[in-house]
Amino acid sequence: MKDHSRSFLRHLEVERGASPHTLRSYRVDLDDFTTFFARTVPDTPVSAVDARVVRAWIANLHTRGLAPATIGRRLAALRSWFKFLVRRGVLAANPARDARSPRVPKMLPNFLPIDEAKTLVDGGSVSAADPARDRAILELLYASGLRVSELAGLDVDDVERADRLVRVHGKGGKERVVPFGAAAARALDRYLAARGHADGAFFRNPRGGRLSVRSIHTIVRRTARAAGLHRRVTPHTLRHSFATHLLDSGADLRMIQELLGHSRLSTTQRYTHVTPDRLAAVYDQAHPRARGPRRAPQTPPSLGTAPAKPGPSSAAPRRSRASG
Repeated sequence: MKDHSRSFLRHLEVERGASPHTLRSYRVDLDDFTTFFARTVPDTPVSAVDARVVRAWIANLHTRGLAPATIGRRLAALRSWFKFLVRRGVLAANPARDARSPRVPKMLPNFLPIDEAKTLVDGGSVSAADPARDRAILELLYASGLRVSELAGLDVDDVERADRLVRVHGKGGKERVVPFGAAAARALDRYLAARGHADGAFFRNPRGGRLSVRSIHTIVRRTARAAGLHRRVTPHTLRHSFATHLLDSGADLRMIQELLGHSRLSTTQRYTHVTPDRLAAVYDQAHPRARGPRRAPQTPPSLGTAPAKPGPSSAAPRRSRASG
């Protein structure tokens, strides 16, 4: 069974261009099932897996207290693996095809209001080692909506500073071009002037190697804490803030899909939530009996509120470039 899972992981890596993070996730999920299967029905080939074993494994995951989203992800990994084995002739049918994923409550994307995003980015860095680098990281994350892995993977040649464009190598080996604003361009110029314009990795650690994803998470988290933001802030929070602020400023959803590198529009549609400020403003403008003062809407701390006016220049690409 281990040989079959290794073949599948090689397929994902070589033929599908899966990222190291994706491969690690699949490996963990498949190892969990193969361990359970070997313990439940020892000395049994993978061709003997049936729907009853899959249901027993799902029940075991529930018993262990795993979150519905985690169980759903593991079941999706199992389905993909079995589908691969069906194509290879190892299985006659996919035994996980009809297994039901647990219902996952819909969560709105976690984003920062524009003023908090500005506070975070303008706050610089708590790093005494390389404040120019850390400021450039924060500016570019908010200005472009890059995934943290995409940011860490940038090379100097990927950033066209004169045109304010960045070439991104996204999921599955897909490449896209994303514009960024003037504030981010100035931060990148200051960083490169301080560290030199040598080729290779754009963001570097003190030893000259490529800055890791974990280090970028640490930079964002520490800067948020130093800026007085009491919510959990990650690089993905800035990605969500980028998309939400563009949408609230009137950007087209399909343009945002292109900028984020989403393969399906349904993924981008998570950002079509309406913030309380925007909801109240539209109501006051549209309803004939909405005259009169209104208290500011109370927004749950976990969501944040983005006003209807456009955000900072670094958050939104220029229309002439984005429309192409």
